[in-house]
Amino acid sequence: MAESDPEAVIKITGLRKKYRGLIAVDDISFDIRKGEIFGLLGPNGAGKTTTISMICGLLSADGGSVEFNSKRITGSKTMIGYCPQENIYFPKLTCHEQLVFMGSQYELENKVYRKRSEELLEMLGLSGKKNVIARKLSGGMKRRLNIALALIHDPSILILDEPEAGLDPQSRVLVRGIIKAFAREKTIILTSHNMDEVDRLADRVAIMDKGRIMVIDTPQNLKNSVGEGDILEIELSLAGEDSSKKLLERIGNEYSTIIKDNILIIKAVNLVSRIHEITELIKNSGFEIKEMKLRENTLEDVFIHLTGKMLRQ
Repeated sequence: MAESDPEAVIKITGLRKKYRGLIAVDDISFDIRKGEIFGLLGPNGAGKTTTISMICGLLSADGGSVEFNSKRITGSKTMIGYCPQENIYFPKLTCHEQLVFMGSQYELENKVYRKRSEELLEMLGLSGKKNVIARKLSGGMKRRLNIALALIHDPSILILDEPEAGLDPQSRVLVRGIIKAFAREKTIILTSHNMDEVDRLADRVAIMDKGRIMVIDTPQNLKNSVGEGDILEIELSLAGEDSSKKLLERIGNEYSTIIKDNILIIKAVNLVSRIHEITELIKNSGFEIKEMKLRENTLEDVFIHLTGKMLRQ
């Protein structure tokens, strides 16, 4: 087992959870440091939400432990702020009433949570909707309101499960700004299947698949681990399994390749100079190229390297 991190504010050891014979979380152990943004990255069904539900104490573990500041407890309602994947709100209360009510549940002084309510509405771009009933808000505004509800008691640990789910581009940028603004002030756990979101925000990333932690490191170190070279991602017209096999036989000897559905990913050094050669091989194998882009390594490439499949599958 890895040596405990002296800077850890959360220590997860041997955490396990099974649902009707299906292992959702399979004996995972890792530490989360004080003041960092820690990303949990993985496809839907990887075990991310189950993991954070056990960290919050909303779900009992079948085995293992979660420690906060070296104390073995299953969660602390004053220490943790949790924004779940699905929006939860009181449909007949206004934005301001939601936050005031939630603040009262944490037994804060009236003047404290009313002031904080005003500050959070301003911070999340909802001041103009202060007196609007929550069910009349747009999807993006409801998401931002949920983040405000998680912050009303000023927790030291903020857990955000798919915080950008369903957001419009403007709201997405705003939420990322909020997360960055709280960096270092709070410890933030961010779960997502969106590789770009985690790459932009996280100090360290744990990649999960099938209930296991596969690797933990900084986003840059993870991308460097894939190796040198450019990535050429090509969307092809569908041409059947035989054509895909033929294409891989032609290209696979010279390049590191993977093809899933109609997406071909090629990795090699100096790809720019070889694009013409590659496109000719593709056309001669019975495919048409719909879209092609050249890019650097991403966290999805790390996932492909580890599992042989895409995060988007």
